[in-house]
Amino acid sequence: MAPGCDRYFCSMQKGFGSWLHWERWPFKLIYFPLTPVWLWYCLRSGSFWWFSSSNPTITFGGMEGEGKREMYDQLPVGTYPKTIYIDPKLSENELIQQVAQAGFSYPFVVKPDVGMKGLWFERIDGPEQLLRYHRAVPVEYVIQEWVDWPIELSIFHIRHPESERGEITGFIHKTLLQVQGDGRSKLIDLINSHPKAAGRVEELSRIHSDRFEHVIPAGEVYLLSYAANHNRGAFFYNLSDRIHDGLRERFDELSKHTRFYYGRYDLKVCSIDEFCSGGPCSILEFNGCGAEPNHIYDCGMGLFVAYGVILKHWKALYAISRHNHQTGHRHWRFWKGLKFLRESGKHFQRLESTQRPTL
Repeated sequence: MAPGCDRYFCSMQKGFGSWLHWERWPFKLIYFPLTPVWLWYCLRSGSFWWFSSSNPTITFGGMEGEGKREMYDQLPVGTYPKTIYIDPKLSENELIQQVAQAGFSYPFVVKPDVGMKGLWFERIDGPEQLLRYHRAVPVEYVIQEWVDWPIELSIFHIRHPESERGEITGFIHKTLLQVQGDGRSKLIDLINSHPKAAGRVEELSRIHSDRFEHVIPAGEVYLLSYAANHNRGAFFYNLSDRIHDGLRERFDELSKHTRFYYGRYDLKVCSIDEFCSGGPCSILEFNGCGAEPNHIYDCGMGLFVAYGVILKHWKALYAISRHNHQTGHRHWRFWKGLKFLRESGKHFQRLESTQRPTL
């Protein structure tokens, strides 16, 4: 075999293997076979946007294009990190002044107010990084306190508006995309041998290329991403066996406060045991009716079992949306929804097409 062919052959094997594993398929490919069910709900409700009434206090029910500001404004005070909103047209001096006045210290998090899939999510460790981000980001963004708690969780909560009690359908522990050094291998080699990082070399080079040739010490954990998203390489551990009545009641009360009836909370905690016993948490985000039940990933679930989980969630979403529609929170009109989706699509296209800075 010619030099380099073995590497080419291995990459071909990895590529073919990823297509055999449904979790690595593109989002649209995974969901395409379920399209008839979605269309049936459209016909049954008489609306393309039947889901828009699911969470009445969030734009479009939280399917797409909702801002983080409207979500944070409805959460109880003290349940989420300190947050300010930055206009990208703000001068650099005004930006630094606003950060200082708000009492932020480094590091902190920046992310678009209207974002998705971890796009433009960054941890900022100093003023120069902040200024580079500010010069490049094309939309309004959020500066948020860095929550230095070690564990990130997701809880999918559903509560029908007529019910006092809801259901936690998913509970997972999310670990960031990372590699562990062995004292011999360069960072680029560790990345290439990682099942989730190997296909992200180009993406990761924007942040880590200056360390690609460094040998990572044995036992050292090197973080490749700070975004705990499935499509950013995070790994999920299923905690469904830790769900109990006390946890359900806690999120039922939150649902009654916010009128968030369907969606997923992403939060940070000090420890899983402490949190499950009623300990503190910091809510990073609430994702409405557009949230995936992400507990289908990384747990060895077969595709058809995953489809069953998704369809169960859609059934609950339809029931909630129909009830809210009948009690005055009407489905969006067709042209209003279409215009909103077009504008939202332009927004996300702008985020994807604008070159992110090297921080």
